[in-house]
Amino acid sequence: MKGFTFTKYIPEKKGGGKFDQLLNIFMQLITMTSGDVSQALSWMSDLDRRYNLTDDGYGMANFIQDLKDKGYLKEEPAEDGNGGLSITPKSEQTIRKQSLDEIFGKIKKSSQGSHNSPISGTGDEPTADKREFRFGDSPDQVAMTESIKNAQINHGIGDFTLTEGDLEVVEKEYKAQTSTVLMIDISHSMILYGEDRITPAKKTAMALAELIKTKYPKDTLDIIVFGNDAWQIQMKDLPYLEVGPYHTNTVAGLELSIELLRRRKNKNKQIFMITDGKPTCLKEGLKYYKNSFGLDRKIINKTLNLADQCRKSKIPVTTFMIASDPYLQEFVREFTEVNQGKAYYSDLKGLGNFIFEDYQRNRRKRV
Repeated sequence: MKGFTFTKYIPEKKGGGKFDQLLNIFMQLITMTSGDVSQALSWMSDLDRRYNLTDDGYGMANFIQDLKDKGYLKEEPAEDGNGGLSITPKSEQTIRKQSLDEIFGKIKKSSQGSHNSPISGTGDEPTADKREFRFGDSPDQVAMTESIKNAQINHGIGDFTLTEGDLEVVEKEYKAQTSTVLMIDISHSMILYGEDRITPAKKTAMALAELIKTKYPKDTLDIIVFGNDAWQIQMKDLPYLEVGPYHTNTVAGLELSIELLRRRKNKNKQIFMITDGKPTCLKEGLKYYKNSFGLDRKIINKTLNLADQCRKSKIPVTTFMIASDPYLQEFVREFTEVNQGKAYYSDLKGLGNFIFEDYQRNRRKRV
């Protein structure tokens, strides 16, 4: 009998054509420029001069025209008569999908072999784990191939016998619905010292939003930003998000998050907070109480009180601190201890990885 002959596998090239290659770069630049098409195209032209992104057969003008023809850009008339270009909803969705592939694709590779321990039991999400049959297990959970194999091993193949002790079942996970609030710090420190911290935060938010929208449509995700104040933004607003000349009013962010989650009827609720600094601001009536020097006990105590309020409401807060200052980490540890939540001290490259793995883990358990 002739067996199989294996040859070298040559994968198909994805995204054929110069346009797809340039589109990937353009979408990255649009995120960095907060939706400023003119700035993104200017940067792209500079990259073209340096690294020859285009050639005689396909130039930047061809690329810009294709962006318009394919529905990624639209002309915007201006009051002074000079029209401009802006991105379309198609571009916004493309950026979210690109962020999802960029971040979630890496997680699938890095997570192989990790042994998280979500609650297992009655549900409709099968896992790769199997165990012996127990009274009360549903017949559709029985792994027939493994069970028949056990019967042959245990009783021989002469007279086929299948007993309860031979049965194996496939574990299933709880398919819990989860309500998540993602808090993004947009204080001035998110772009200080020559480090762009807001772009990775935006990419992570867009990827998380796209994941929930496509894979977990019954889950909810609310996104808020906080500086001197806190306010809710929509998924479509994320590419345009910019850092402002703000202090860090963590209290306002937590108060708004609690209010949003209070309206949600899902039992599982959680807050993800991306920040790079300590709380430095409170709003008292119409005035702001601000102190950027050290850890102001008045501000810290109000923040810790809200951490405790979240704990009593069974709302765990997971803090992603993208700063390495020891005294800032000390505050995060105190905040996490009061809330009984979790904290990660992440660099910018690991931010998306941490958030996605934590989201997947948390949504499988009942709080």
